[in-house]
Amino acid sequence: MGVNYLRVSVTDACNLRCLYCNPTGCCEPVDRREVLRFEEIHRVVALLAEYGVSKVRLTGGEPLLRKDLPVLVEKLASTAGIEQVMLTTNGVLLEQMASRLKAAGLNRVNISLDSIDREGYRRITGSDLLQKVMRGVREAIRVGLVPVKINCVVLKGINESEIPALARLGKSMPVTVRFIEYCPTVRRAAAAIDYVPNNEVREIIEREHGALSQVAMGAGDGPAVYFKAPDSAGIIGFISGRSSAFCSRCNRLRLTSDGRIKPCLHSPHSYDLKELIRNGAGDRQVRSVLEQILSEKPRYTKLNSRAEEFSMCKVGG
Repeated sequence: MGVNYLRVSVTDACNLRCLYCNPTGCCEPVDRREVLRFEEIHRVVALLAEYGVSKVRLTGGEPLLRKDLPVLVEKLASTAGIEQVMLTTNGVLLEQMASRLKAAGLNRVNISLDSIDREGYRRITGSDLLQKVMRGVREAIRVGLVPVKINCVVLKGINESEIPALARLGKSMPVTVRFIEYCPTVRRAAAAIDYVPNNEVREIIEREHGALSQVAMGAGDGPAVYFKAPDSAGIIGFISGRSSAFCSRCNRLRLTSDGRIKPCLHSPHSYDLKELIRNGAGDRQVRSVLEQILSEKPRYTKLNSRAEEFSMCKVGG
């Protein structure tokens, strides 16, 4: 499968401290001078568009903490070859920014939400902001950032009891609720937090909501498999990156906030485009490195034994 999707971490800063993103407290903030400027991000995206990248997702940290993010969205949305600009957010600041983002050209939004119980949310994120996030979900729907996708990471013994309630969000609102298997990238975290396989998640949902029927989504829509529950306004999805392998279908690259491209989330190394760009490299030189990255993409899988440890807050998912 060709690469047509770039995830761009615009900041490593976050206003939450989720159990699975930075569980060991090892995320030292990147020096602000090392974070890519908007014009640098735009240049990389424009060059990758020449090689078939048509979708860009802005991530973090928490991307809505990046000042004037709608300015970047507008730049990317008007770039030749870019068909979709999307955002993954924790939703805390979404209510106040959804309208501006939509006007700037943002197409749709994914919202990370692992609990709809106030105390459960506080336990996972370290903050009592659930109601603010829910207002952000409703505002995203109102302004048309659709389909709104709710991303839920199920952690054994922490929020697995909420699986039916999380699935129920798709009954009351036109959202896609996606259950994502927790894939630790730090061995110490793997020992401390366990995951719930999605086949068990599906069984729990079906006991309460009835049999799920699979629905077809657009080609290249990522690794999720989608289903419909009886009498549901929305859709339920499963991303099973730990209990199954979908590396052969991976269509994405990742650009970190400090300007490194990772051919794969679990790559043992990355390519420093920021240093290249800030040292005055012309487009021809940058294209040469991008071509090398794209040629190496098929070599990597999550099972690569050389994969390095890292915290997700540094990469943006």
